[in-house]
Amino acid sequence: MNLKYELRNGWKVINEMNNMDAVMEYSNQYMDFLDKGKTERRCVKEIERLAIENGFKSISDIEKVVPGDKIYAINRDKNIALFVIGKQDIEKGLRIIGSHIDSPRLDLKPNPLYEDDNMGYFKTHYYGGIKKYQWVTIPLAMYGVVILRDGSIGYEEGDSVFCVTDLLPHLAAKQRQKTLEKGIEGEDLNLLIGSIPDEDQEKDKVKMNILNLLNSKYNLVEEDFISAEIEVVPAGKSRNLGFDSSMILSYGHDDRVCSFAGVKAILETENPEYTASVLCADKEETGSNGNTGMHSRFYENTVAELINMQTTYSDLKIRRAFSNSKVLSADVNAGYDPIYSSVYEKNNSCHIGYGVCISKYTGARGKSGTSDANAEFVGEIRSIFNEANVVWQSGELGKVDEGGGGTIAYILANYDAQVLDCGVGVLSMHAPYEVISKADIFEMYRGYKAFLNK
Repeated sequence: MNLKYELRNGWKVINEMNNMDAVMEYSNQYMDFLDKGKTERRCVKEIERLAIENGFKSISDIEKVVPGDKIYAINRDKNIALFVIGKQDIEKGLRIIGSHIDSPRLDLKPNPLYEDDNMGYFKTHYYGGIKKYQWVTIPLAMYGVVILRDGSIGYEEGDSVFCVTDLLPHLAAKQRQKTLEKGIEGEDLNLLIGSIPDEDQEKDKVKMNILNLLNSKYNLVEEDFISAEIEVVPAGKSRNLGFDSSMILSYGHDDRVCSFAGVKAILETENPEYTASVLCADKEETGSNGNTGMHSRFYENTVAELINMQTTYSDLKIRRAFSNSKVLSADVNAGYDPIYSSVYEKNNSCHIGYGVCISKYTGARGKSGTSDANAEFVGEIRSIFNEANVVWQSGELGKVDEGGGGTIAYILANYDAQVLDCGVGVLSMHAPYEVISKADIFEMYRGYKAFLNK
C-alpha cells in the first residue's frame, strides 16, 4: 500500500488503458464545438442541436416527466440546462454539473461607429478580466445579434477580419515606460474596420461608406447599433499544439472546455438513479449577475417546472431538491506554468497533463468569495473518481497572497447544495488564445460522466 499522495500522469494512464484513439476523437469533437461556439448564443445553438440529436426534448413540449426522460430548457438564447430524469424523485436531489459559456472578449459600444483621419473604427468595451495589450494587432471577428427597426438579424463572421492597432516600437518610448496595465488603455481598444471613402458625401466619407455597406447587406442603420449585441473575438479556428498534438490552442477554453465535457457526459447518461443535470450559464466573467447569469432564477424556475410535472407541486419540494443536490462547479483552474513559477505553490497547483483538478475552495487570499466544500463531499468525489480510474489531482489558484479567483460554486452552495470546484488547468488563461491538455479534458469528461451516473 502506497501511503503517499502522488500525481498520476494522464498520458501514461491513457496509454495503459488503450484510450489514445478515444482521447483524440473526443478532442476533435471539442475543437469542432469551439469553432462553432464563438459566443454564448452560438454555444447554446450547438448544444441544443447535440441534445436534439441525442433524444432530448424541449421542456415546452413536455407535460409529464418520468424516469429516463431527456429534457432541455433555454433562457434567452444564452443559457441552456439539460436534464435526464432519475429513478428517484427530483425532491431527493439532483447531480449537477454547473459551468459557464461566456468568455472574455470585446463588445461594441451602443454608439460604436466613428471616423478619424479617413479611417473607420468601432469603439469597444472589454468584457471580463483581460490583459488589454494582448488584444492589439491580432485578427478579430465579429458575431452577434442586431435588432433592426423592422426585425432582427444574426450577424455572422464575414470573410474580412478586423484588428486593434498598436504603436510601432520606433515611437513607443513613452509607452514602454508605462505598466502593462496602462500600456494599452481601454478606450484605445478601437477596432479598425475600413478606409474607403464615399466621395458623394460632404463629410464622414469613410463612416458613410461603411454604413452604406452594412445597410446594403443587413438593412442596418446607425441607430440599430444601440440595441445590438455584437461581440468581438479572436478570428480563426482552434489548433493542435505541439509536435505531438498533445494540447489545444484556442480562444474560449475558459469555460467552454468544462461546458462541453458536461454536455458530452450527460448525452451519454441513461436512467440515472438521481436526476442528472448540466447547466451552461452566462455572465460568469462579470459576476454572474443579470437575467442570464447564475444569480438569476432561471435554473431554479426550471427545476420547479420539472417538479410540477413529476408530482404535486410545493415550494418545500424545490427547497429539498436543492438542499439534497450534489454539484460539480465545472470551471477551469490556473495551470502550473514553470516559466512563471514564482506565483504558484507547486505542491498545491494544477499541473498540465495530470488529469482533472478538484479544488476544495477558490477565492482570494483569505478564501474570500469561496464556498469551501465540506470534507465529506470532497471524499465522496475522490471515491467516485478512483472507482472509475479517473486521473485526478488537487490544486489551488496560485500562492495565497498572489491573487485568486472564483466560480459559480458559491451561488449553488447558497441553496444548501454540496458543491466542489472541478475542472482542468489552463495556460495563458483569459488571453485571446489559451492552452489546455487533451489528456486533462478527456479525464474531466470521464470524471463528469462517472459523477452523473453514480
